[in-house]
Amino acid sequence: MNKTELKDFLDAKVAQYNHPHFLESDPIQIPHRFTLKEDIEISAFMTATIAWGNRKSIINNAIRLVGLMDEAPYDFINSHEQSDLDKLAPFVHRTFNGTDLIYFIQSLKNIYQNHDGLEAVFADKQAPTSMQPAITEFKETFFELPHLPRTTKHVSNPLKGSAAKRINMFLRWMVRDGSTGVDFGLWKSIPTAILSCPLDVHSGNVARKLKLLKRKQNDGKALAELDASLRKLDPVDPVKYDFALFGLGVFEKF
Repeated sequence: MNKTELKDFLDAKVAQYNHPHFLESDPIQIPHRFTLKEDIEISAFMTATIAWGNRKSIINNAIRLVGLMDEAPYDFINSHEQSDLDKLAPFVHRTFNGTDLIYFIQSLKNIYQNHDGLEAVFADKQAPTSMQPAITEFKETFFELPHLPRTTKHVSNPLKGSAAKRINMFLRWMVRDGSTGVDFGLWKSIPTAILSCPLDVHSGNVARKLKLLKRKQNDGKALAELDASLRKLDPVDPVKYDFALFGLGVFEKF
């Protein structure tokens, strides 16, 4: 395929998968349970944090997680007591456990009470062409409270070569236009042009088959290469192609 044919092909796949039926089997359905901005972004952040492994397990554990927050994440973050935190201790999703969850709740409270919320932390640190430096800065802010070293592995650091798949996915959810009923378009302070594709085994393999990506590892260097390729196809909204790459990989076994 030449560039025009490739763009037409991928645009058609975006239209196919950037549709409400996508919610039926995707973790993004969890924040769609809420209407308050803060509830949406907190539940989205927590869901994205545990978004690795079996998708059904991710969804089930994310539902359990928001249940532990009394189906009111923002209120829980701000007004929880120690007894509420104690109830979180048994939670486990793969290597993310109750200890990690309790710290995440405490850190989010700090972010909303002392840093003007999640959007402000990411928006204040954005670079002209990329959100990856902002993700690194976010991690520093997120772990400014006393914490166990084990918990830091649950927030990626692009500065250390990570593709930061889960946080890039969270940013897509928050920033991209919400008119199709999938992403939310809640954060107006960050342009879609500087978002990055959530790079995982599925999107990476499809990108390589379509010659959008040469690097074999799914790391930060591969993400930069994929970003450059996708921005040539759509400089304004390159991360929309996540729907095409993921859909082709997961649903069509491309």
